[in-house]
Amino acid sequence: MGSDTFWVAVAFIIFIGILAKYGAFSGITAKLDARGERIRQELEEARKLKEEAQKLVAEYKRRQREAEAEAEAIITTAKAEAERLASESKAKLEDMIARRTKMAEQKIAQAEAQALADVKAAAADAAVKASEALLAAQVIGDTADRVLSSAVAEVKSKLN
Repeated sequence: MGSDTFWVAVAFIIFIGILAKYGAFSGITAKLDARGERIRQELEEARKLKEEAQKLVAEYKRRQREAEAEAEAIITTAKAEAERLASESKAKLEDMIARRTKMAEQKIAQAEAQALADVKAAAADAAVKASEALLAAQVIGDTADRVLSSAVAEVKSKLN
């Protein structure tokens, strides 16, 4: 039995050698080479796609940073504009308050001057009436004192 196995092994090796000599394995080798080439091309394409994807990611990140910087600049500008407007509004309000206060003070001063003039005129009128009453009556003594006291009281009441 040992020699039969030996002769089968020798025959098998000779058969494989004949197949190799007449190119039976060249088709398999060519198919394997073609498949290996196709796999290599697919790997190269995958590498190129990966590089493009990385470039796109880098570009989007750059754009995002630019957008964030632009947004920050807009916010800063808006804050500065708001502060400027607030400052201008405050200055205008203070100016308006100062003008209205000055106008009110002027009106008060005019009213005081008018009141003083009215009081002086009333006092002068009262004094004139009292003088007329004294002169018209040409009274002497107690009656003159009474008329004078009445006139003085009238002047005092009009002054107050």
